[in-house]
Amino acid sequence: MTTSASSRSDVLPPPSERYTLLGWFRKNLFGSWLDALLTLIALAFAVAILVPTVRWATTSARWEVIPNNVELFMFGSYPRDQVWRLWLCLWLLALVTGMLWGVYVRRRSFMSLFLIALPVLGMLFTFASGVWVHYAAMIVAGLAGWALARWRPRLMSSVALVGTLLFFPLVILIIRGFSEESFLPGVATNLWGGLMLSLLISVVGIVFSFPFGVLLALGRQSNLPAVRTLSILYIEIIRGVPLITLLFMGQVMLNFFLPSGIVVDRVIRAMVAVVMFAAAYLAENVRGGLQAIPKGQYEAADAVGLSGFHKMTFIILPQALRAVIPVLVGQFIGLFKDTTLVALVGLLDLLGIARGVLANPAWIGTQLEVYLFLAFIYWIFSYAMSYASRRLEVALGVGER
Repeated sequence: MTTSASSRSDVLPPPSERYTLLGWFRKNLFGSWLDALLTLIALAFAVAILVPTVRWATTSARWEVIPNNVELFMFGSYPRDQVWRLWLCLWLLALVTGMLWGVYVRRRSFMSLFLIALPVLGMLFTFASGVWVHYAAMIVAGLAGWALARWRPRLMSSVALVGTLLFFPLVILIIRGFSEESFLPGVATNLWGGLMLSLLISVVGIVFSFPFGVLLALGRQSNLPAVRTLSILYIEIIRGVPLITLLFMGQVMLNFFLPSGIVVDRVIRAMVAVVMFAAAYLAENVRGGLQAIPKGQYEAADAVGLSGFHKMTFIILPQALRAVIPVLVGQFIGLFKDTTLVALVGLLDLLGIARGVLANPAWIGTQLEVYLFLAFIYWIFSYAMSYASRRLEVALGVGER
């Protein structure tokens, strides 16, 4: 029996070259003279950018603008004697998040350390301003919720679900308050601002635009001509104008269409404009998911005798939404960042507060520090939504058969 000798190209390199950092560099960065040249050019370009940036960040940057104005960035003009109500909302959020994480995330990951390290970074930024105690309480609340969920997973799963459903109405109630004589005195919405206002507008836009957009998508595919025509008209008209147009119409022109004596709050008008805008785009995304469902699914649902409502609710719509999870989350991330446009109509969201801080003579020339801080905040929330989307896709088996 004859055997053919293996060629030199088929022989694996020694383990020291396959599994060491030096071997990885040699294979991926210096595999050829062109790779080596591109690596050196990229390295020189990175050094030319990073060295001045690190020097500026460690010597010239005035980072004290962040801790000295951290409450202004977070809460805007909210009465300082009532700020404890906002911190209470954050503690409740940390508690609910910890319970959800303990119930539904069974394995450790980098995100676990990330969620713990984020408040620690906040403590470092805000130690000088005296609010680090609240960040420490958030860590304790989050870890307590996680520990409770691990201790009694079945009971805490129901508690976490109920807490998630009731969290947003409870937050609005705590922030808005009641009468002046009550334990929670009322706070007008014109005093809401900062990150709190940005989160409220984006959460309202996401929560309320989702069912509205699903109904529009179903209406566009309806067999009733009137329903289909109205849905198409709404979607195409809203998608044909920019969000800033809807915001200006809500702030300036809405009062002309209302009876005399009826005044809608400015924050409510901005929220309605955001919901209307997001629902039109979400409807098209959901419609794409509906069109991706094979006709056999409809026929199978009809064959087992399901009604039209049950067929759409239990068979078609879950599959359609599952297919467009990445698109929906991408839209939600864009919606969160688009809330900065409310600063153009007089609402002091996070960007509006930043412009107010930069107008202070004491902080002139700190534009780069402030906007880098804002970019970091928006990146944190955008990454969190993107990470949650990826985990949901893995859990639901999106892209797998």
